[in-house]
Amino acid sequence: MDLYALLGLAPGASSADIKRAYRRLARRYHPDINPGDRAAESLYKRISEAYETLVDPDRRRTYDAGEAPHQASASTFEFTGFDFSSVAHGAQAATFTELFADVLLPGAAADSGRPEPGTDIHASVTIGFEDSIRGVERQVVVTRQDVCGACRGSGSVHTPEGRCAPCHGTGQVRWARGHMVFTKSCAACHGTGRQRLQRCAVCAGHGRQVRSEAVPVNVPPGATEGTRLRIADRGHAGRHGGRNGDLYVTIHVQPHPVFVRHGDDLQMVASIGVHEAVLGARVDIQAIDGPIKLRIPPGTQAGQRFRLRERGAPTASGGRGDLLVEIRIVLPPVVDERGKELMREFGKLYGG
Repeated sequence: MDLYALLGLAPGASSADIKRAYRRLARRYHPDINPGDRAAESLYKRISEAYETLVDPDRRRTYDAGEAPHQASASTFEFTGFDFSSVAHGAQAATFTELFADVLLPGAAADSGRPEPGTDIHASVTIGFEDSIRGVERQVVVTRQDVCGACRGSGSVHTPEGRCAPCHGTGQVRWARGHMVFTKSCAACHGTGRQRLQRCAVCAGHGRQVRSEAVPVNVPPGATEGTRLRIADRGHAGRHGGRNGDLYVTIHVQPHPVFVRHGDDLQMVASIGVHEAVLGARVDIQAIDGPIKLRIPPGTQAGQRFRLRERGAPTASGGRGDLLVEIRIVLPPVVDERGKELMREFGKLYGG
């Protein structure tokens, strides 16, 4: 296996060239970009092995000296012709990667063509507490594999003239390496020289393209922390007509400075004065959906709770939870003698 050719480089390539070539190929063939594509996964492994060998100065010198070990493969390649009379250049000059493409990409031949569903995508979005009560629409930017618009997912496009493009209508493919010229039957047209379909140049025959898009997410009223929403068919595109995967969005809710949620109920603390607790009063409190009047009965104690029906969060059944208001009594600042005298008198009357 020619490691330089595998990375698309000449033997004298610099270390920077090797790194750039590796990054470019890794972005194209990485398994995360091509889930379920065995051919891309196999090629990615070989690209990584080539990079690790060539980027290391010692290993590269050993490889250039011809001392690198070679692993035997069970795959075979049949030479149908030899020609040592000339040196091939230009389009006919091929690399070992091209010569032994069937060996390097065994998974491609094993592709059955059966429909394969696309994989799911997982994302998250953070919303405010009040938005979780009322409901809100947000957008999530996802990078997904979508059906190629040029070939509509087939990986092939029709050719008007019907001539096989890889062999130029000859039915034979000539490859050369140095003084050796190899000939074999064209696999694209099975040696006929005629081909109605050829590999799509836009998606390189994969039938899918990587694209980023903003997906609208409708968060329903009453969503809680950790709510998981499913958006059908917005995951990675399937292969060979298989259904798309789904997009799963996890909702995170920011805390509120006043309200605490317990299930469908909301809880808050309301502060009142001593005189309001003793004599009773009607006080204004700010509920989640606007101001309301709360009746404080005479003799209310600190820590006492009042339940306001259907003032909480929306429920799954279409109703609403309750609002629980906990009373906190705030002592007045007594700074003058008149106030102190009144408190002493209050203590004499009710101290027991």
